Amino acid sequence: MKDRYYDVIKSPVITEKATMASEYNQVTFKVDRKATKPEVKEAVEKLFDVKVKAVNTLIRKGKSKTFRGVAGKQGDFKKAIVTLEEGYSIDVTTGL
Repeated sequence: MKDRYYDVIKSPVITEKATMASEYNQVTFKVDRKATKPEVKEAVEKLFDVKVKAVNTLIRKGKSKTFRGVAGKQGDFKKAIVTLEEGYSIDVTTGL
């Protein structure tokens, strides 16, 4: 059963912007492209034992990059910004 939650949530997003959002009780995750907001909410609540207030999702389009003179394109991925209820927190730096 827990394996299904790990399929929904792939990894935390650790960027400067995501770190600043943690001041507002928000955590950002990279999630499966087919995952819905209720699925993300359930997975975060079960894996981290927290209460989720809201889930916002977005699809980040892949960037064009050049590596050693060869042009390529990164894949698109879906991010979920999860807002937690007051009094709850997730430390994404420690991992699961």
